[in-house]
Amino acid sequence: MQKEVHGITVAHFYASYREKLKMELLTAEGVGMHRMIKEGSINRPSLALTGFLKYFANKRIQVLGAAEMTYLKTLSKSGQKEIIAKLVKRHIPCLILTRNFNPTPALMEVATEMALPLFSTPMITMNYVNLATLCIDNEFAPSSTEHATTLEIRGIGVLMRGSSGVGKSECALALIERGHSLVADDLTVVRLRDERDLMAKSMALNRGWMECRGIGIINVAEMFGVKSIRLEKRIDLVISLQEWTPEVIEERTGLEENYYEILGKKVPHIELYVRPGRDMARLVEVAALTQALKKIGHDPAKEFNDRLIAYMSKESTEPKLSIKPFDMEERGDEI
Repeated sequence: MQKEVHGITVAHFYASYREKLKMELLTAEGVGMHRMIKEGSINRPSLALTGFLKYFANKRIQVLGAAEMTYLKTLSKSGQKEIIAKLVKRHIPCLILTRNFNPTPALMEVATEMALPLFSTPMITMNYVNLATLCIDNEFAPSSTEHATTLEIRGIGVLMRGSSGVGKSECALALIERGHSLVADDLTVVRLRDERDLMAKSMALNRGWMECRGIGIINVAEMFGVKSIRLEKRIDLVISLQEWTPEVIEERTGLEENYYEILGKKVPHIELYVRPGRDMARLVEVAALTQALKKIGHDPAKEFNDRLIAYMSKESTEPKLSIKPFDMEERGDEI
């Protein structure tokens, strides 16, 4: 199920990234924190402070740096109050002052009167904008959930699909025992970051926990150590585990490329069939390592196919030895 975010509250943004962005609330606690951030970007209202509001990005977080604060201080107190009030009336979510700038008396008065959250950070403006953009972009990224278990195998993010009871968790447990890391068990949350990377993570409630049929719930971190848990990982490969039947035609060469689509992005896809005697964990591990080779430009199936074609071409061009048929009459004297 795909989910799109149309806005987050200032309270959520502050609670989630206060420490990372070194933000400090300057206005009263809780006042105006219900305001909505409706666009996943950051805006510096330089032109807006001069009165040009035609293309003002009012739905974004507003950041005042050295240039904006210096200009603001050239205005009279009434002039500052007038222009700031115009910005607030356009329903801006909040104002951030970088470089530990103190708000002017006019700015503080308008923020208090109009219930506008005002924050301060010691970060320089460029660094704050870059880091805050990454944070807010993560919040607005399209997301979906997959009934799948996700692991990191030698740097490759593998999302394992399959019907309930097919053995996803058991396969994942065997891989964790071999030193690989669990990202999410049974239910994976997928976000499309920067319209490019599909990032998988677990829900906070069951992060680090697994269900093993016949045993119950286990704590992976306590049993295998903290290195067995990965908070987030890019999805590089999708593997579908399916029950084997005699009618199944399995891939033998690996030359055919298949893909699985998540949030409009295609990911390499392999189907593995579960049957007695097969080491599914080993097969998943080899599939991940093969994908790692492909990412650095080495495709084993294609390389072997090219090698085979070259061998066949060589065989067809080499001269054949002519063998004279055995003539019993000519050899009669020697017998």
